[in-house]
Amino acid sequence: MLMESDSPVSKKSRLVHSADCAMEEAPSNAVGVNPSLHWTQWQILDSILPTGGFAHSYGLEAAMQSRMVNNQEDLRSFVIQVLENTGSLLLPFVYCASNSPDAAAWVKLDQLLEATLTNEVGRKASTSQGSALLRVAASVFTEIQALQDLRRTFLGSKSVSFHHAPIFGLICGLIGFDSETAQRAYMFVTMRDVFSAATRLNLIGPLAASVLQHQIASDAERMVQKWRDRDVTEASQTAPLLDALQGCHAYMFSRLFCS
Repeated sequence: MLMESDSPVSKKSRLVHSADCAMEEAPSNAVGVNPSLHWTQWQILDSILPTGGFAHSYGLEAAMQSRMVNNQEDLRSFVIQVLENTGSLLLPFVYCASNSPDAAAWVKLDQLLEATLTNEVGRKASTSQGSALLRVAASVFTEIQALQDLRRTFLGSKSVSFHHAPIFGLICGLIGFDSETAQRAYMFVTMRDVFSAATRLNLIGPLAASVLQHQIASDAERMVQKWRDRDVTEASQTAPLLDALQGCHAYMFSRLFCS
């Protein structure tokens, strides 16, 4: 006959109690990340942050006016090509900036991207979004002294252009993103902004855009895995037609977006 202390129910109770105690004793930031940083990290991806991203269509408006994108299936193909091109050309700059979030490394990356981009419309879009992102980040995340120093030192300077990809990577590094998450976040922001533009151009409805974005998520992740963790010396243009379309944006008689 089993004694009360050795009964299966008693043993189970002791195991549950031990597990509960272990959970209570485990630190809330077991992976070494300050939980309060998550709120900052989520905010940098929030569409309400006024960085000017929704003023640009990534060439979608020009593609629609040239009849290259006419329906939802065309939009799917367009977004995948944008993600492929973003991964090959811009992810290396995000990766290197987030890996070494310091002013000296960022200046070199910014100057290199300025020399790399040949599309005038795309270059202006990149610099306007990047400078807006730095201004907003420095105003919102006042506890990060490095952002205040960057803003005070370089805003108004002629030595840098504030391209979006390097400044995004730099800020992600400063707020605690690891390099892989920073690269994935950049792809997400790009995809989000293209779908937002498609909705405002009445190419697709908001619900259908959300469904399509969810369906393309696996393609976006495939692009991240394909192009992640590459040095800027490997940056390349994989969709020259998209580059040409975006360059035509300035010649359109009527347009809703800046690029």
